[in-house]
Amino acid sequence: MDIKRTLKGTCAVSALGLLALAGGPARLDAQAAKAPRVYAISAADKSQGAKAHPELLAEFGGALTGPQASYVEQVGKRIAVQSGLSNATGDFTVTLLNSPVNNAFAIPGGYIYVTRQLTALMNDEAELAGVLGHEVGHVAARHSAQRQKAAQRNQILGVLGSVLAGAVLGDNALGQFGQKVFSQGSQLLTLKFSRSQELQADQLGITYLKRAGYDPRAMSSVLESLARQNALEAQLRGSTNQTPEWASTHPDPASRVRSAMTYAGSATGGTSNRDTFLSRIDGLVYGDDPKQGVIDGRRFTHPTLRFAFEAPDGFYMVNGTQAVTISGSSGKAQFSGAKLSGSLDSYITNVFAGLTESNQPRITPSSIERTTVNGMTAAYGVARVQQSGGAIDVVVFAYDYGNGQAYHFVALAQAGGAEVFTPMFRSLRRISAADAGSVKPRVLRVQTVKQGDTVRSLAAKMAYTDAAVDRFLVLNGLSADAKLIPGQKIKLVTY
Repeated sequence: MDIKRTLKGTCAVSALGLLALAGGPARLDAQAAKAPRVYAISAADKSQGAKAHPELLAEFGGALTGPQASYVEQVGKRIAVQSGLSNATGDFTVTLLNSPVNNAFAIPGGYIYVTRQLTALMNDEAELAGVLGHEVGHVAARHSAQRQKAAQRNQILGVLGSVLAGAVLGDNALGQFGQKVFSQGSQLLTLKFSRSQELQADQLGITYLKRAGYDPRAMSSVLESLARQNALEAQLRGSTNQTPEWASTHPDPASRVRSAMTYAGSATGGTSNRDTFLSRIDGLVYGDDPKQGVIDGRRFTHPTLRFAFEAPDGFYMVNGTQAVTISGSSGKAQFSGAKLSGSLDSYITNVFAGLTESNQPRITPSSIERTTVNGMTAAYGVARVQQSGGAIDVVVFAYDYGNGQAYHFVALAQAGGAEVFTPMFRSLRRISAADAGSVKPRVLRVQTVKQGDTVRSLAAKMAYTDAAVDRFLVLNGLSADAKLIPGQKIKLVTY
């Protein structure tokens, strides 16, 4: 979370292609298989893409630099020129994003993006090329433009999605209102492509893999890893909903694995460059970057800004560049901050005002109460909002952190149920320099299997106290009965 940016200061992403997953059983229908017309990169595309690029970097944690980023750029450009958009690698800008969210997308103008978290989930270079090729395929087929036209929108940045969309919040009053309030601020913006567009982008990515000399089956294997990661994340948060936070408006990618395998064909051949890939991504930060704050179970710690708080029992958190989202079955909340130029009362009033949609009645608290939390001056207000499905309580709880800085929670619960958040509101505290210095990043490390190593012995080295074996298997694309071979390279997440 970068508190320098406010809750409402965000942008919409045009094409989170690989993760904008279409529903229903996957099959190769005529519409999906039809070869699209390919449009070359135009001067207008370049201009619009150049304008959107810095906004996307800010939304997704910024661009990584160094050898890992250079390697991703090299692979991305190699696959991008297969699309027919341009034969010059210099016409493409490929960015490795410093984001803990599994995501990839592309926008017109030759701009292609993949997060370090999704890169870490992959197991060879062909999978990386397949993901980037899929994103380029969306642009080559002008899918985002088609979806925008269907939505009667004419913006390069497309249609805004929500981290807390109906799949997570549900269709009740809390879910409907939460989608409006929490549709921004967490790196999780998405455009929902149609089912046929997703299949077509998969097929274009596979075509590009073949042209570049990669194993075309890589598309199905990376989709399978995504499906398994979805299920693991659902398991870890105790949910039967297998839709992950980075694709909450879309169903599981497992439905597309079979179609990708069918389109790739049974013929062997093509390179995967597994060992090269693993050696080149060794050392990537995995999960939260301490510079953006770290989630550890129910605790969020920001060592740079020197504070910590704990989510209620049974809730899980997602860390974004602008806000931390806290989700549970009985309520939803976000934590963010802004400059404090006046009183806490006016700060809280302004936060409530920012939650109000245009042409809608302004949300105002019935009163604002003063209190103290762990030595900090604090205040809170509660507003009751009537929705078609029932009444919702909206709480804004703000803190004067000193030096003109404030932080706040916005929390939603069914009427009368906001007390579930009281322990969280009371948990925000300053941390010492020693506590801040003890926060270490998790890092992806590549090791070579030695004689006697087993799945369990290697999983025990993972920097997690829960589900270490499951995490190890999913991270490495291994089955539960996998037998490790001495000399084989595997990935671990360590401190």
